[in-house]
Amino acid sequence: MKTRIAAAVLAAACAARGAWGGEPAPSANPAAQLELPTIEVVGTTPLPIIGTPVSEVPANVQSATGAQMQQQQSPDLPDYLNNNIGSVTVNESQGNPFQSDLSFRGFTVSPLLGFPQGLSVFQDGVRVNEALGDVVNWDLIPQGAISSMTLIPGSNPLFGLNTLGGALSVNTKSGREYPGGSLAAFGGSFGTRSGNVEYGGTKDNFDYYVYGNYYDSDGWKDSRTAKSLVQQLFGKAGYQTADFDADLSYSYADNTLFGGQTMPAAMYASDDKLPYTWPDSTDNLLNFANLRLSKVLAEDKILAGNVYWRDLKSTNVSSNVNGGFDGSNGGTVCDGTTPGALCPASNARSVTGTTGAGGTFQFTLLTPVGSHRNSLSVGASYDYGKTTFEQNSQNAVFDPSRDSIGVGPFVSGTDVHSVNEYTGSYFTDTFAFTERLLATFAGRYNTASIRLNDELGTAPGIDGTSRYDRFNPAVGLNYNPGKAINSYISYNEGMRAPTPVELTCANPSAPCPLPNAFVSDPPLRAVVARTFELGGRGRLGGNTAWSAALYRTDVYDDIQFVSSSPSGVVGFFTNIPKTRRQGLELNLKQQLGPLTLQAAYGYVDATYRSSFSLPSPDNSAANASGNIQVEPGNRVPNIPRSTFKLRTDWQATARLSFGGTILYAGSRYPLGNENNRDANGRLPGYTVVNLDGRYQIADGLQFFARINNLFDRKYQTAGILGQNFFTGSNFSYNRSGAQATVFSTPGAPLAMWAGVKYDFGKPTRSESR
Repeated sequence: MKTRIAAAVLAAACAARGAWGGEPAPSANPAAQLELPTIEVVGTTPLPIIGTPVSEVPANVQSATGAQMQQQQSPDLPDYLNNNIGSVTVNESQGNPFQSDLSFRGFTVSPLLGFPQGLSVFQDGVRVNEALGDVVNWDLIPQGAISSMTLIPGSNPLFGLNTLGGALSVNTKSGREYPGGSLAAFGGSFGTRSGNVEYGGTKDNFDYYVYGNYYDSDGWKDSRTAKSLVQQLFGKAGYQTADFDADLSYSYADNTLFGGQTMPAAMYASDDKLPYTWPDSTDNLLNFANLRLSKVLAEDKILAGNVYWRDLKSTNVSSNVNGGFDGSNGGTVCDGTTPGALCPASNARSVTGTTGAGGTFQFTLLTPVGSHRNSLSVGASYDYGKTTFEQNSQNAVFDPSRDSIGVGPFVSGTDVHSVNEYTGSYFTDTFAFTERLLATFAGRYNTASIRLNDELGTAPGIDGTSRYDRFNPAVGLNYNPGKAINSYISYNEGMRAPTPVELTCANPSAPCPLPNAFVSDPPLRAVVARTFELGGRGRLGGNTAWSAALYRTDVYDDIQFVSSSPSGVVGFFTNIPKTRRQGLELNLKQQLGPLTLQAAYGYVDATYRSSFSLPSPDNSAANASGNIQVEPGNRVPNIPRSTFKLRTDWQATARLSFGGTILYAGSRYPLGNENNRDANGRLPGYTVVNLDGRYQIADGLQFFARINNLFDRKYQTAGILGQNFFTGSNFSYNRSGAQATVFSTPGAPLAMWAGVKYDFGKPTRSESR
């Protein structure tokens, strides 16, 4: 029954395999294909049941395996994407590797509130964008347990809310596909020490897999900042027959992350390791369970579904300059309330608790239509998230090291509860007119309901429910005349509903600090993105693979955080009438005997397409009211136009291999310079070189090493306009000498790590199939 399905589905997948040959035979159950150690097919639906051959996807999808990530010893997912995937850049906003802002085609996904989130992220079919602000906490994704990763570009409606520029889908390992175990330990620069263990196996129809990771680092900045303690545990138990597959997975994380904040130009020039103010910490505690089931009902029918429960408690402590301080007492003595005794600083402590649950149901029908091959999937999803957000504030003063020292107790300022309910129903159908010409039709109807309640009763105006509904279509055409070229053209639409954070901080006359103090605000409109894409890919001979894509995404009612204070952390969210991201992607992979070369070039032209006025008091071109005028064609800040990545891998001997990456990112305007007219201009582009290597000491025992930023280049990844209040001797607090300047996020300096890995109980390549 099931064998004919696997043959039909995976015959096309075999034709789409990489040009490097020799891949093992696929797993017997079609519902388990995306757990394979090799990329044969990609998941193109929220709940991956069976994969789709890349040649039949009307988009420039980019994929990687967990083995490729481990080979480069990437500490986190953004690091690997930044070094290998086209059109991806990373903003090291906090100086912490687990708190990077990731941008793809000019759309951002970040762990920090205030960024306009435009990408959706999935782990085993569960959307992990948090309910409060659609942020993604990279430290909660167990990197070493990843089997495969796929980045699907465009406003693909199948992946639901927040898929404006793309969807990142991560699939985890199973014991059936990854039998045996490994132990690894490494250490190096900045007091970094880490270890991880994994083990998987099978018994009859059952399989099991477990992964544990411990990472402890002082960080590259000042000893007080950018520390990381990451503790992760992931387990999966499965049951599989020829026509049934069940997986129950559990993720646990208990992490503490310190950040270093952006720094003004003077500090950057003097010592880019200094913190601007301190402290800034985040504690994340996660429990996440996910049950996935699939059943082959007949040789052309597959039913699948998942249910999940997810609980996250996140505690944040941050220090901020008080923009309202008048400097009358010099900032040495204050009580925060008495005139003439205001405080120059404040500390904010927020506790966010989110409990989410939901599931997806999906049915796939592979019945031909007449004599034409056809694949139809229909599905429905429901996601529920309940969040409590409590924030307390404390008056503070700065010591000579810019530590924010509390004055008096923390005072409750915010206690808001929100409930998010997202429902969606979708379909996708791929029809083969011929084996060379295929059409894909898809669509999704989304309903988003966000209910807010002020528990303190001080801002009853925020109480209420906002609802957003929309149907988003997609259509694509693939023409594949041969292996040398697979071409496609597509159009799709996606939507993003405003988050609770944005809905309650949208009033220009009552700006909010981040993390937010909730107030009554006018409503925001939902964001709608429309994407056209034209491209192709193929193989030339047995050693060359290529891909190219042209795209344009117009975004209507884009939501952006607008800074309205000298500190840069106070502002409001607003709808921007229209923005555009358009560009070009070129990828090439070449095998030259023992040498593999991979090149990726991305051009992203991100611009505003409408005229509007924004407050930006620190922009040198601002008018007397502190506003700037943005015109069509002005570039969107913090998005470099050009990126280039060159990756080389050399198998020097049977035991010794080396790899290296050259990473280039072009210049970009800082936030606050939306009119592109501030006298500070752009942040310069940069080039960074990273190296990695492996030596097989003995069977199962490997030594590895990595060097980041080989030439110790000093560079900036993003920026924002603001006022520097630390202009005194040794950058001490100096209110009267505050200067408008560019605050930037410096990249990490030269760093080296080395370690050993021991594999045991793993079958050889020939034995594994």
